[in-house]
Amino acid sequence: MTPRAPDVLTPAPAGAAAPFAPPASHDRVAQEIRLDFDRRRRTGMDEAVFAAGKSIEQLEAICAAADRNGTALFVTRLAADRLAALHAEYRERIDYCAISRTGVFEARPGAARAVRSAGAARGATVALVAGGSSDVPVLREAERTLDFHGVASRVFIDVGVAGLWRLTQQLPEIAACPVVIAVAGMEAALPTVLAGLIASSIIAVPTSIGYGVAAGGDAALHAILASCAPGLVAVNIDNGYGAACAALRVLQAGTTDFSSLHTTIGSTPSWNAAHSSNPPLPESV
Repeated sequence: MTPRAPDVLTPAPAGAAAPFAPPASHDRVAQEIRLDFDRRRRTGMDEAVFAAGKSIEQLEAICAAADRNGTALFVTRLAADRLAALHAEYRERIDYCAISRTGVFEARPGAARAVRSAGAARGATVALVAGGSSDVPVLREAERTLDFHGVASRVFIDVGVAGLWRLTQQLPEIAACPVVIAVAGMEAALPTVLAGLIASSIIAVPTSIGYGVAAGGDAALHAILASCAPGLVAVNIDNGYGAACAALRVLQAGTTDFSSLHTTIGSTPSWNAAHSSNPPLPESV
């Protein structure tokens, strides 16, 4: 890995704060980054960044690219120590949730993110239902994803089937939501039970919670895939972000004019040039 260059600050007038200038290493690392700032127009969802496995230099280069575009970013799997290692210019603009390990990198003042979800426009609410409190980190990832896109949610925690009365007490409120994200580990019976009781679209999220043969969520995933409740769909293990994005697509389905969407996306050099996230960079020194 290329050593991180020291931060370079541009001289400022006396009494004024010096503006932040990204380190020279960003120019090299930026060539590894191709952000999709056109995603909202195509899909109704904004670009998101999976932070796990990325270097601090890559994360800072991503923040710098978002700044150039005046865009907020949603960041998943952002460990607290990675957040702490970011330059203060970026770190202090990230609204961080340690439970879900998600962050919202806010655009600079004057480039505020607008609420743009079709679901939000209709006042739709998504129910987030967790079998146990151990499933909360995954549920909160889904909740934060929806919030970033301007969609309201209602949270129901610790309503697993081991005490079925807890679920039935909340069922009328859950059933009032058009989309339900059901988060459960162990044998993951909760999504199947919900899919057999209510008409809402059910998106199941198996979690890695459980002993022994739960096998890090494999048993939960297999149980959901083998469910006898028709119409139940599932995302990957612990993927609260993916479940929220699926919910966004369901909410948009009733309001989107699909006939007006482009069918030749990315097929021409002019389209690719117009939607490139990064301008040409100077040659690396």
